[in-house]
Amino acid sequence: MGTMPDFEDHAAQEVKYSTCYMCACRCGIKVTVENNRIRYIQGNPDHPVNRGVLCAKGNAGIMKQQSPARLRQPLMRKPGTERGAGEFEPVSWDEALDVLTRRLARIRASDPRKLAFFTGRDQMQALTGLWASQFGTINWAAHGGFCSVNMAAAGLYTMGHAFWEFGDPDWARSKYFMLWGVAEDHASNPIKLGIEQLKRRGAKFVAVNPVRTGYQAVADEWVSIRPGTDGLFALSMIHVLLRNDQFDRDYLLRYSNAPWLVVDTPGQKGHGLILRDEAGKPLCWDEAAGAVADASRTDIRPALFGDYTAPDGRPVRTVMTLLAERYLDPEYAPEQVSGRCGVPAEQIERLALEMAHVAFRETIEIPCRWTDAYGRQHDRFIGRPVSMHAMRGISAHSNGFQTCRAIHLLQILLGTVDVPGGHLAKAPYPKPIPPGIKPARETAPDTPLSGPPLGFPTAPEDLVIDAEGRPLRIDKAYSWDAPISPHGLMHMVITNAVKGDPYPIDTLILFMANMSWNSTMNTRGVMDMLREKGEDGEYKIPFIVVSDAFHSEMVHHADLVLPDTTYLERHDTISLLDRPISEPHAPADSIRQPVLEADRDVRPWQEVLVELAGRLGFPAFTREDGSRRYSSYQDFIIHYEKEPGIGFLAGWRGKDGDQHLRGEPNPRQWEAYANNGCFFAHHLEDHQKYYRFCNRDYLELARHAGWVGSTEPIVQQLYSEPLQRFRLAGEGLYDGPCPSSPEHRERLTRYFDPLPIWYPPLEHGRIDEEAYPFHAITQRPMFMYHAWDSQNAWLRQICSANVLYMNRARAEAMGIPDLSWVWVESHLGRMRVQVKCIEAVEPDTVWTWNAIGKQPGAWGLSTDADEGRRGFLLNHLISELLPQRGDALDGMTNSDPITGQAAWYDLRVRITPADPGEAGTWPEFEPVRPLPGAQPSPGEVRYHSHRPVRLGRSLWDVLTRRG
Repeated sequence: MGTMPDFEDHAAQEVKYSTCYMCACRCGIKVTVENNRIRYIQGNPDHPVNRGVLCAKGNAGIMKQQSPARLRQPLMRKPGTERGAGEFEPVSWDEALDVLTRRLARIRASDPRKLAFFTGRDQMQALTGLWASQFGTINWAAHGGFCSVNMAAAGLYTMGHAFWEFGDPDWARSKYFMLWGVAEDHASNPIKLGIEQLKRRGAKFVAVNPVRTGYQAVADEWVSIRPGTDGLFALSMIHVLLRNDQFDRDYLLRYSNAPWLVVDTPGQKGHGLILRDEAGKPLCWDEAAGAVADASRTDIRPALFGDYTAPDGRPVRTVMTLLAERYLDPEYAPEQVSGRCGVPAEQIERLALEMAHVAFRETIEIPCRWTDAYGRQHDRFIGRPVSMHAMRGISAHSNGFQTCRAIHLLQILLGTVDVPGGHLAKAPYPKPIPPGIKPARETAPDTPLSGPPLGFPTAPEDLVIDAEGRPLRIDKAYSWDAPISPHGLMHMVITNAVKGDPYPIDTLILFMANMSWNSTMNTRGVMDMLREKGEDGEYKIPFIVVSDAFHSEMVHHADLVLPDTTYLERHDTISLLDRPISEPHAPADSIRQPVLEADRDVRPWQEVLVELAGRLGFPAFTREDGSRRYSSYQDFIIHYEKEPGIGFLAGWRGKDGDQHLRGEPNPRQWEAYANNGCFFAHHLEDHQKYYRFCNRDYLELARHAGWVGSTEPIVQQLYSEPLQRFRLAGEGLYDGPCPSSPEHRERLTRYFDPLPIWYPPLEHGRIDEEAYPFHAITQRPMFMYHAWDSQNAWLRQICSANVLYMNRARAEAMGIPDLSWVWVESHLGRMRVQVKCIEAVEPDTVWTWNAIGKQPGAWGLSTDADEGRRGFLLNHLISELLPQRGDALDGMTNSDPITGQAAWYDLRVRITPADPGEAGTWPEFEPVRPLPGAQPSPGEVRYHSHRPVRLGRSLWDVLTRRG
């Protein structure tokens, strides 16, 4: 036998560690590089997030790097050409930044609000938020208002953390897991690893989702719920628990506001507020003394139920009394809600009692000495091994905030929050309820904001409105339209700016935000608005800057294009100040480092922001003499401190790199991370791992690390006093700002209930539901993420065009054959798509994959690619405004009235068969022009880092050769 040839020269290869950016999991990766080309990408087995696992997206990062869609140089729209026509001319970085600096300096010196800066699915919002605050504009936010603000806000106003990046199920100990509204793109590798643990141990897995794909397909039980009714389903299970006396009394008394007293004086000022002493401390009823007492005292016997009289003579009731009275009402009985949810009454009752059985009959006890925040000693952690997780299918409804609160209430009643086997917080959470940051309001020329642009209102005084109650932000966040909107309303920026409501802007900067396509509603209308001119012939949004690494649809609507690097070409931080990679028992953060040298004239957006901050003289970025404080983004990350000892990276701090979580800057911090696989993890001690909202040792660590401001216990809020303050304002019973318009008063009174409620999605109440009988939703597939990856040559082979999935029996009853063409019509518009009949979808629901469809020619794809000709977006049928009915709500955002969350899962449609001969996806969009210097879209894609070795081997050689 001859010797085997050398397949590759390993001596010429180098392995570099970094953090994946093919989705939001932030998995650790090791990249083998040869001659500045990727040989392959693997998972990092030491990384806390993925433990070596890597999905198809992560492996396909190679083709992300090879994409012909990569932007190659700064571009400016040619003078005299129309916006959207795609006629650009290359410019140097110096020229591009000079133009932008002059424009931004003029805005900052006159009215900083005239700059609107909004970012998409980036992972550096601590930096972009700091930059906006230093500029002095309140018009900054990220993509969360279009994605998951209901999820975040509901958790932070209820239990101090939330689902998604704020917490995780205790995969190792949970015995009963309920997954709500989660598509398979969500936390892909961690959830797959977690479900594998559950299944291996024999835990029950229940999936609540109108669609049975991905995670749902491997669930032990599928609850095929109708979209938008999850809150009603949760409240019905709460009804069952209360009716059967199945709730954790001790947990509620110790760790929640269930025993707090609520003033019961309907129609009077102060009604529904918590009874407090002169120091502002909440009061409860001490059954031993027969009097009110400080609810934080441990030497009393607080009453969980009861009606009492306060010392000043006002009637008061415990929170738990109000809660029980509300949900024991027959309207929440399973037989009453079943028809609305599409879930059989027997199933609702059984699931509730199954969870109660596991929580209270299969309790976990972990021997461990720990001390709570009140100083009480404990010798064990008691765990209720029921866990839950939820995401976009719950969040993206106009009733999503209250639905998320209902799910959290279900968890708290069972005593499953931050206990063994339950749902665990991830550092820097839990936070005080809500976090103490308030949104900045006042702006002045050449002056930074007094605080961050985003925060957490607790009362109408915190709103960002003027003396007449008008919104001060361009997206109308923190106004009477959406009072508690801690992620902003990115989907309303363009519409409001074009209307000049509440005022016109000068410049719009968008980073990684595809706001003319899949990150917006009413796609065609928004594209028209981006090109809309006033009577003077000038664009209503005068100047648009787009920074992206790829040629998205939004690029063509830019006046200035600033090309970003890929995630394999830059330094980056995944910070505990931002969106960390923490696991429940290990606060963690990570970095990206360049594993390749960029072969184009591109710059990381982080570097551009630091450069602009220095040019514009931001105080946090310059010295007293006006010179730049930071030479680069890496220098900024090392030396910037939010407070003494607290920076963007928590590991290897201190002059010698021997301090963690807090310490002075370390000039070799980046190197330390690179030497540790590009991540840092601090492992909690056993006595710090649970009950962290009331665990003294954990809270002391959290205060040391800057995650909380004090070691006071974080009391879970079943009843939300901030919501009641806003409701009193709607009723005109609040000593402070109150809305003047009837529609705002009605919205506050109806929706700002301090106890979780359910109401039909807002769009449904403004259309003829019989005329639009189907719910239409989207999901993101496990093999793609947003629009980033449907350009990817490897991932496109899995799916390059989408269809509309429809329940087979329902389709057959309507005479719609499999793979036939149908018209899908909403109140906004219509489209023609192909139907695929399946059993795994709720009968009143149709759905499709999101972000597959592309505008022809965008993303480096050929103009005849399937994505542009056969793919489609439901976004074309969704309005950013509520359906018009000729009333005061015309022009109101199609969003959750509390948080402003875009309600793109509220869509209702009708389906009709296309006529014979009607085929093909419609509407069609005009192809976009190739950009200057763009690589042509290849007809065939092959990738190898060096020439492949061709072997001619006999079958005998293949079967017998060893080694």
